Amino acid sequence: MKKICTAIFGLLLTLNVFGQQDPMFTKYMFSTLTFNPAYAGAEGHLSLGLLHRSQWVGFNGAPISQTLNAHTPMKNERVGLGLTLNSDRIGPTTTLGAGISYAYRIPMGKYKLAIAIQGGGEYYTFDHTKLTPQESTDHALDASYSKLLPNFGAGLYFSKEKKFYFGVGVPKLIEWDIRTKQNQTDNYLARQVRHVFFHTGAAIPINGDALVFKPSVMVRTSGLTSNLNKNTLYKNVSAPMSYDVDLSLFFYQQLWIGAAYRGAIKQPSTENLTPNSSVNIWGAYYMKNGLRIGAAYDYSLTKLQSVNSGSFELFLGYDFDYRVKKVVTPRYF
Repeated sequence: MKKICTAIFGLLLTLNVFGQQDPMFTKYMFSTLTFNPAYAGAEGHLSLGLLHRSQWVGFNGAPISQTLNAHTPMKNERVGLGLTLNSDRIGPTTTLGAGISYAYRIPMGKYKLAIAIQGGGEYYTFDHTKLTPQESTDHALDASYSKLLPNFGAGLYFSKEKKFYFGVGVPKLIEWDIRTKQNQTDNYLARQVRHVFFHTGAAIPINGDALVFKPSVMVRTSGLTSNLNKNTLYKNVSAPMSYDVDLSLFFYQQLWIGAAYRGAIKQPSTENLTPNSSVNIWGAYYMKNGLRIGAAYDYSLTKLQSVNSGSFELFLGYDFDYRVKKVVTPRYF
């Protein structure tokens, strides 16, 4: 397995980087602040959320990701503040990140438009001792290193309460070199590229609030602007555009169950790569005291299914309603 991980990581260090670098969560709607800072304060009360993902269980060195979100509106309800803490580990690499979001909501009749900025950064570490290179002369993997990567992001979130939403988030606008050329003959490079997240969804009552149908879509892409890079080494750097289509039912504002499909759209620079396709099922339960719990399971539709037991997610959250003395009503988005 170490050799397999070495091969995978070696691909990430080639001239054209194809892997998506930001953590990927199946239940993205329970960690919206992670990829869109404009969601800060959107729930109308202080909200905490913790999400853990173990990807490709049984595959040595597979990604393990966690995110902790906290966000709230301020006394001026147009303003929302948020805090995001992330941890992502894959093979020999570990990334620890944090971000603080400031969102400002503009009422537009029955609609709201939120715009946001985010400041923060990541601490990236590569530990070469966790790999067993097939060639002892592989200089791309013969030394450990770490880098602090400050960054800022932005987002938009347009919504009509209990009807629909649309958002665009770019949590990291600055692109950083993670590994640069060590000498003239060194062809191994690594770069943190810009990721863009598009997400939309709707709530369709079937039986009032007793049964609500909620479809949603997430599209992730990277390298959209790589062809504008002044450094020719990083032109056309991208990953397959991935998307999630999720269909769920919300029963009595307490039980939420759903199923989803994840696919990918190959780009010209990634035509030889296999899309990371999967199907998943999930469920969540909202308690009357504001606590929510849930879990999700992914089943891979690629050749990886033969070497892993699927991917699992667990999520936990709590909603504080500090403005009114009544039970928090779960939001659909």
